[in-house]
Formats: sequence, C-alpha cells, structure tokens
Amino acid sequence: MKTITCDVAVIGAGTAGLSAYRQARAAGRHAVLIEGGPYGTTCARVGCMPSKLLIAAAEAAHAVAAAPAFGVHPGPLRIDGAAVMARVRRERDRFVGFVLENMAQLPAEDMVRGQARFSGPRTLVVDGHTTVEAAAIVIATGSRPIVPAAWRAAGERVISSEAVFEWTDLPAAVAVVGSGVIGLELGQALHRLGVRVALYARGDSVAQLGDPLVLAAARAVLAEELDLRFQTQVAAVEAEGDGLLLRSQGADGAARSERYDYVLAAIGRAPNVDGLNLAAAGIALDGDGVPVYDRHTMQCGNSAIFIAGDASDELPLLGEAADQGKIAGRNAAAFPAVEAGLRRTPLTIAFSEPQIVTLGAGYEELCRSHEGRFAAGKVDFADQGRSRVMLQNKGLLRVYGEYGSGRFLGAELIGPRAEHLGHLLAWACQAGLTVRAMLDMPFYHPVIEEGVRTALRELAEHLASTPPPSQPCPDCTPGT
Repeated sequence: MKTITCDVAVIGAGTAGLSAYRQARAAGRHAVLIEGGPYGTTCARVGCMPSKLLIAAAEAAHAVAAAPAFGVHPGPLRIDGAAVMARVRRERDRFVGFVLENMAQLPAEDMVRGQARFSGPRTLVVDGHTTVEAAAIVIATGSRPIVPAAWRAAGERVISSEAVFEWTDLPAAVAVVGSGVIGLELGQALHRLGVRVALYARGDSVAQLGDPLVLAAARAVLAEELDLRFQTQVAAVEAEGDGLLLRSQGADGAARSERYDYVLAAIGRAPNVDGLNLAAAGIALDGDGVPVYDRHTMQCGNSAIFIAGDASDELPLLGEAADQGKIAGRNAAAFPAVEAGLRRTPLTIAFSEPQIVTLGAGYEELCRSHEGRFAAGKVDFADQGRSRVMLQNKGLLRVYGEYGSGRFLGAELIGPRAEHLGHLLAWACQAGLTVRAMLDMPFYHPVIEEGVRTALRELAEHLASTPPPSQPCPDCTPGT
C-alpha cells in the first residue's frame, strides 16, 4: 500500500474542499485532495446552476403567458421540452467544464482518487490502496439527497433533484414531495413549462420562512398558481405500468391516489459522513452522527480535524461552503494555532416567483434570542408602485430591529426581485447599521426599494416607542 505524508489532507473536492485545499496551499503547506466521486462541484453539476437554467426557461414561458395583461399578444405558447432540456444540459456541462479546467491545473501528485476512511485521528485509508498520514484533516464530503428506501423500491422513476437535469425531454406529470427551496423552485419551474405538478408537504412550511405573517402570504400567493397540498402525508409510492402511483392522505384524513411519470423527493439532504469511520477519528458526534464543531473555527473539538460545507449540516449553500472551507483550510494549515474566521450575515434565496429571501436573524431565531426586545415593520407589495407597474405586486416584507440600540437585525420576505432586496438588506445587517441610518440612505423613484423604506419607517416608529410587555411569540414551528 502506498503511503503519503502531508500537512493537510482534504476529503472532498467540491466547493468547500477546493477552498480548504487552496487555503492550505496558500499557507505554504503540503496538501492533498481526496475525491471518490465525479469532479465538478454540486452547484455546477446538480445544484444552483442547472436549476437556474431550468428556472430561466420557465420565466421565459411565463413572460409570454403574462404578456396579454400588458396589451401585448405574442401568440400561442409552444414549449419544446427537448430543446429546453438540451439547453439545460449544454450550459450545465459548460459550467462543470470551468470547474474541471481549474482542477486540471492542480498538481497531479496532490490528487488522490478514492473513498477515504479514518483509521486513526490523523490517518486515512483510501480504497485500500493508499494511506494518508496528515498533521491535520478537513472533512468536506458534501451531502446527498434523501430518498426513503420504501419509495426507491418503486423503481428508477422515483428520483431526487439531481436526476432532473439528465432528462432529455419534459415529462407530462411530476409529483414533488417537499416544500423547501429545492422542491418549490423545481416544482414551479416544471409547472410553468407545461408539466402537471402537485407539490406535497407534511406541514405548512414554505422554503426557509419562519415569520408566520410572511409564511401565510407565501402560501396564499403561491397557491394562486401551484397545486400545493399542505398537511399531506405520502402513504405509499408504487410502480404502475410505465409510471408511478402515489397514495396520500390529507389533513382531513381523506385518501387520494394519483398517477405521475415521476416522483421527485425534495425532503432534504444528508451529510456524507456516515462512510468515514468517524469512530476511529476520536471526535464527538451529535445525535445525527455529524462531528461536533465550532462554527467560527470549523474545528472538531480540540482535534486536528476540521469540517466544512454540506458535511457540516449547517447551511447547504455555495457561499457558506466556500467560507467554511476557507476557514477550515487556513486553520488546518496553522494547527494548533486556530483562529475564528469570517462568518458572513446569513442570506438564503429561493428563486421562485415571487422570490423568497431570509437574511440576518430570522423571526424564529429572534423569538429565542430577543424575546420582547425586537420590533418588526412590514410592507405589502400589493400596492407598491414599481411592483404594480411590472404586474409583480404580490408578497410581503418584514424587517426586524432591536429596541434600545435601534440596530437592524434581519428580514424575511416574499416579493418581486427579492434577490436584490435581500443583498441590500444583508449588507446593511453585516455593516451593523441602525434602522435610522438605513433610512438616511438614498432611495430612487420609482423602484421596489421604496417598499423597503416603507417597512423601515414602520419599524423605526415601533423602535421609537416603549417596548410592549414581553409576550411569548406565537407557535410557528415549521413543518416538513
């Protein structure tokens, strides 16, 4: 068996792993990168980029359908499913190609192919052919979609989101199970491209929302377009001919059976840590088998083991993976001299329409950390000027501020072009601005950002008054 001795061993060559490896190399350390799966990040291959390609096609179709409301009549809408998916795959491959080109420039001697397992706190065995002895190790093994075994038994037409981007044509009917970001984005996109879609959810949650008012607005707005089935249990998925039969039970107890071409499981992702033989690593694990770590240093206990990206089971987002990888790689290279790294203001975007954004501290978090010490302001986009001009006047924004300091704490919203509002507010949050300072900033007319000003004005009025007596926040526990 071959033996490699190095300063830093990074398990996983995705976004987090590559970031960690480059940090270690930048620090002058000898680092190796171990990967047992395909090269090319999750984002480029099966995540954010191909999903946005599908969403872009759906937006084009929706624009044609919505045009008559402006007095513009483009003619009958025709969707060429094969052409849609050909572009998705072609552009997806282009993005993956950029990643592969960058990886090809890495030193060949730093690349180790195979599945790594711990054989000791600082020792890895890779597929029985190589032993890696490292002064520090970074776990960046990513995550995988969760598909219940009972559903998988129905055959290959029970899929995860990753399989969607291999389609060569659009199917006639798809059941999407899960109302999180992935399920909502793909479900709405497929619906707008002419696929019959039903979206099943065990609870009442939508994407990452926790504010009960914004959540209620999101459910109402999205239900105008989508077949949303909240409080519905999937009882069984069975093969039937060349399709699938999905049996479900609604909140009223009524049973229902429907046939689909595919059942898309979008109920979450599991960190890829179960195959690492973590028992040999000598580190503490949480109840789900994920290493316990410090989110500011990414260090697992006091060990020479660090974790980053989806494997950490914190925030499965590309920006977070890159930041965590940077912190983990830098600290692995400097071990035992470990320092806290920059963790940016949380920002999550669902590219539905309207878009859904959360940033900074969310409502549920504030109910725990600032009970009785925070206020909220809101704006309904129904009558917001620029939104009405564009016929995108749907949704609600809630902004939060701290009594006493007047500091802006965060926001939750569903609204038009919310990705841009989200960045604006996230920057203000990370800069530590007060609500009053934000209101002193320039606002042009007519723009959607004027709606942000409306919400901030209401929030400022609340913060200027005496805080109300502390009362428990309403139960807004999210469903699945």
